[in-house]
Amino acid sequence: MHTVGTLSPSSTEAARERYEEVGPAAQTVVREVAKAMAFDRAEYDERVTGDVVETARDALFAGLLEVHVGDREEFEEWCESVDAEVTTVGSENVDRVVWHAGPDGEAVAATFQNEEDAAIATLRRQVFGRLYRPLVDQS
Repeated sequence: MHTVGTLSPSSTEAARERYEEVGPAAQTVVREVAKAMAFDRAEYDERVTGDVVETARDALFAGLLEVHVGDREEFEEWCESVDAEVTTVGSENVDRVVWHAGPDGEAVAATFQNEEDAAIATLRRQVFGRLYRPLVDQS
């Protein structure tokens, strides 16, 4: 088993704080991408909306989430060691699992066979939508 990512908020408040903290980075990323795409001021003002920056913030937050990667046996051992409601997506007939435990006793896992990077990216989107979106939308 190994772990990728650095963000694993221990509470709802910590999740909200981390989400707020990535806001300025998201704004900078959007501004620099728009500059690289040669947007002039008018095009920037027209196309770079609050929704665009929020999407960048969501992606940055999700992209930093800590994800554990292991085989099914390691995942089952982890499940037995935590007090969490685990939602697992994917096939039961594959050997590997990626998972993330959220701050409120919930976790999301996804099974995969070969494409670890794709599984991690998919899980992070799932985790953000299922566990963190409801938390940050209430802040």
